[in-house]
Amino acid sequence: MNYQPERILEAYYNFSLRKGLALSADVQRIWNPAYNADRGPVLVALLRLHTEF
Repeated sequence: MNYQPERILEAYYNFSLRKGLALSADVQRIWNPAYNADRGPVLVALLRLHTEF
C-alpha cells in the first residue's frame, strides 16, 4: 500500500426551513482516502435533515 496523508476539503450550507427544522447540504472532496494514495480522489455529497421537538 502506498501511504500518503489524507486531505479533505468540505463545503456545506444550512437551510433553516422553519423553527425546529433545518436541511443541510454537504460536499466533501477526499484525496488519499484511508491514507492510501492508490485510491481516490473521492467526492461525497450529503443531505441532512435536523428536527427538534
